[in-house]
Amino acid sequence: MPEYRIFGAELSPYSVKMRSYFRFKGLPHRWILRNSDPATYQKYAKIPIIPLVVTPEDEGIQDSTPIIETVEARYPEPAIHPDDPVAAFASVLLEEFGDEWGNKWMFHYRWARRADQLNSGGRIGRTMNPDASDEEHQQIIEQVLERMTNRVWFVGSNEVTAAQIERSFMEALPVLDAHLESRPYLFGAGPAFGDFGMWGQIYNAWTDPTCGAIIEAKYPNVLAWIHRMLFPRIEGDFETWDTLAAGLTPLLKEQLGDRFMPWTLANEAAIAAGDEEFSVQVAGETWTQKPQKYHAKSLAVLRQKYAAADKAAIEAALGVTGCLIGLEA
Repeated sequence: MPEYRIFGAELSPYSVKMRSYFRFKGLPHRWILRNSDPATYQKYAKIPIIPLVVTPEDEGIQDSTPIIETVEARYPEPAIHPDDPVAAFASVLLEEFGDEWGNKWMFHYRWARRADQLNSGGRIGRTMNPDASDEEHQQIIEQVLERMTNRVWFVGSNEVTAAQIERSFMEALPVLDAHLESRPYLFGAGPAFGDFGMWGQIYNAWTDPTCGAIIEAKYPNVLAWIHRMLFPRIEGDFETWDTLAAGLTPLLKEQLGDRFMPWTLANEAAIAAGDEEFSVQVAGETWTQKPQKYHAKSLAVLRQKYAAADKAAIEAALGVTGCLIGLEA
């Protein structure tokens, strides 16, 4: 079978998400650090982001979700979407939530404290120049720290929101841990679309000192899932929403209904109005940040997916959580 090439980095949650997916699918692929072959990367990349996947047909694809959807159309088995329509859409929601809100968790924690800054700066520095002397490496670290600590605003981390991001993460972990106590993956005995989106962010957070210590000290089921998703495999069937509801409903309500959906709709409105900053009530607190332009596009795609789904069944099961607010076109 022809080989795919994945240009990425270990500290990129979207890149490792992609690698986990290809491992699960059993598709021949090669993992290539972006900086190790810049000429090939630049040949295929339309925008300077990772992951970049180069297909056997010599096509370059970027953005982890469209990459998965492109490959999934070609290789639908083994399945990543549950048959149950409610579970399937909940999985779609968590994939989007992981990419967009979970990234706030990871990025904020990575650059908020000196220990995490030095850990990540050092790892990034070595990928940029593995042969650098200690003195040169230290200079690279300082350059990385200056750049990245000044970019936390990009995910909405600031003096107003920092505590809210950390509270969101700390409230999500026990819910996830309880849910994963009786199943290997979020939607049963095989990895779903939502697993990949959530895992990429939480795995990367775990590789950093602060989040790693929190997870390893208190959340063994989340830790086991993190390890399992490095090489995910089918261990049985997906569950129906009837058996998933008790564990996932609190997550959908507290994280999506109370936080993510109000935020994403306010972000969309700010972009439409051309505002440079917006404020919105998120989980009972005022959230203020600069708009994230890309996310308005992914919200539009999410609405299209909802329009094509079994809306009556989904509304009956998930409407109480508030996670569907704003999805009607």
